[in-house]
Amino acid sequence: MSRVEIFDSTLRDGAQAEGISFSVEDKLKIVKAMDELGVAYIEAGNPGSNPKDLEFFRRVKDIQLNNAKLTAFGSTRRRNINVSDDANVKSMLEANTEAVAIFGKSWDFHVTDIIQTTLEENLKMIEETMAFFKENGKEVFFDAEHFFDGYKANPEYALQALEAAVKGGADCLVLCDTNGGAMPLEVYEITKKVCETFSVRVGIHTHNDCGMAVANSMMAVEAGATHIQGTYIGFGERCGNANLSTIIGNLQLKKGYHCIPEENLETLTSTALFVAEIANIVLYDKEPYVGRSAFTHKGGMHIDGVNKASHSFEHINPELVGNTRRFLMSEVAGRSTILKKIAKIAPEITKDSEEAKQIIDRLKELEHEGYQFEGAESTFELIIRKHLGKYKSFFELENFKIIGEKPAKDSKFSAYAMVKVNVDGNEEFTAAEGDGPVHALDIALRKALEVFYPQLKEVHLTDYKVKVLDSKDATAGKVRVLLTSSDGKNVWSTVGVSSDIIKASLIALVDSIEVKLLRDLENKMRAYM
Repeated sequence: MSRVEIFDSTLRDGAQAEGISFSVEDKLKIVKAMDELGVAYIEAGNPGSNPKDLEFFRRVKDIQLNNAKLTAFGSTRRRNINVSDDANVKSMLEANTEAVAIFGKSWDFHVTDIIQTTLEENLKMIEETMAFFKENGKEVFFDAEHFFDGYKANPEYALQALEAAVKGGADCLVLCDTNGGAMPLEVYEITKKVCETFSVRVGIHTHNDCGMAVANSMMAVEAGATHIQGTYIGFGERCGNANLSTIIGNLQLKKGYHCIPEENLETLTSTALFVAEIANIVLYDKEPYVGRSAFTHKGGMHIDGVNKASHSFEHINPELVGNTRRFLMSEVAGRSTILKKIAKIAPEITKDSEEAKQIIDRLKELEHEGYQFEGAESTFELIIRKHLGKYKSFFELENFKIIGEKPAKDSKFSAYAMVKVNVDGNEEFTAAEGDGPVHALDIALRKALEVFYPQLKEVHLTDYKVKVLDSKDATAGKVRVLLTSSDGKNVWSTVGVSSDIIKASLIALVDSIEVKLLRDLENKMRAYM
């Protein structure tokens, strides 16, 4: 099986994405996650760029990596200066990583107009920087910045830049589509030319400005590249980078390449959720392989086909990447879908059972009231459990009170909530403030329950949607609230309906907490079996 090295740049290129800001602790957690996944290299940032990165490189030395090599990032030496005197070069050396990734100019326009030096001086900058790090025992990657634009503008000079890196001892030439504007066929042709010209490893680094980052990376491998750079779930500057979670799935499951240890493929999804959690973003539902909707079926014909032969409507078994198959409850899902859901909880119930008929009738009643279970399977599961007596109430919300007011000019809080809960006869009363009544209620309820269930500290809402069902009744109309929650490892959704938006939100919120506690209990019981 041919090997393709995976070089993860989540902590460097990913950190340049709008809205992303990693703390040192965040970066250390992602280093551990990427190493456990089994990537070959982790690009951790520029050690000389800011105090945060200086602290990170100091602390990361204490982490034992089993699969990945930590890589420092920086530029070639500055123009007209000795390489050993360049502050950026010295900081990368002091980071004491096994490998370094050095970017340099390969587009003549950038050389003359952006860094404003001569073409010959730029070649010296590349060669001397490569040689310096090789002399100091480093594995060296040359990131040829703007390579595809440079090659199209002046192929002779772009190749001279690569030749200078090879002369300096570069271990790998990484062709960068820095502007993200290259097309797959030209990436293939240009990469093939480079692979035929040089005997060292060739890599690819693409951006997604034309939506081609994954396709361009795949085509580079087809042309002979054996090293791929990207970010784990694709976020990065502008439109993002090549999505490594997709590329790993494509190469290893579709093309037969070895990217990560085979046994780690099933952690592809959980790692994506973890990285999204640390980055404080919501993982895109429709992300290939790892998204919540990647193996979700709604149409009755699709569901029927998957039940008979999963490959009829799925390109792989979701379990291979640690994802799960979902059948949505909807008007097009069909009766068989409901029966399948019931069977997961109570296998003894058949389509002819009286319980099955009662549950279906109950669902119809709730749908008439405005409930919709598409995307809210967790609430649907609780309904089945309650009807079959397979439900445990973990707490009772005895009462709550919400106070809203116009916030002070400098305050972000506009509401206060007080709640009293009862857990097995023990009461807890608490209050919290929030940005709106639902936010305040959410914080207060979790705060009270964390006294009894500390694991709820892991849980937070990732999405909150409100739909008005009876618009003709204006503000008196019914609303449906859909909540999505996560504990960093799993994601689930619940729904509530009422003419009172606070009550509808509370119904969904209580169900969300109950689902978490119920699943934790069942996992604990399975562990003892």
